[in-house]
Amino acid sequence: MIIRTMTIEDYKDVFALWSGIRGFGIRAADDSEEGIGRFLQRNPDLSVVAEENGTITGSILCGHDGRRGTFYHVCVAEEYREHGVGHKMVQEAVSRLRKEGIHKVNLIAFCSNNLGNHFWKKENFTFRDDLNYYDLTISENNETKFIS
Repeated sequence: MIIRTMTIEDYKDVFALWSGIRGFGIRAADDSEEGIGRFLQRNPDLSVVAEENGTITGSILCGHDGRRGTFYHVCVAEEYREHGVGHKMVQEAVSRLRKEGIHKVNLIAFCSNNLGNHFWKKENFTFRDDLNYYDLTISENNETKFIS
């Protein structure tokens, strides 16, 4: 298994990975090839994929705003879980953020994502119960489809 930089050429395989994960939320505009291309251009060399024998087995979209890093769409294909793939991707993405001078990383995990929440605790991420999270949808064309 190798961990490497995600490129727009990986989009079809990464999208197929996302589409195969139950409960995963895919946004119509943000997660389109155009939207991911914009994200990768804005955050060059930060997002990573895990690859095994030419197959994408995991991904992390990683970016920062100059102050704080953020992980999006962290996932590992079911058959590759519990083998350190997620851990290695997190280590690599955090290392890349450090090189950019970023000192803190945040992410959002759905309350119902028991597997993910357990993973983040094992990775020493701190659960925050001292703040509220808000968002505002500014484009009606960016519906989220959850994989069932």
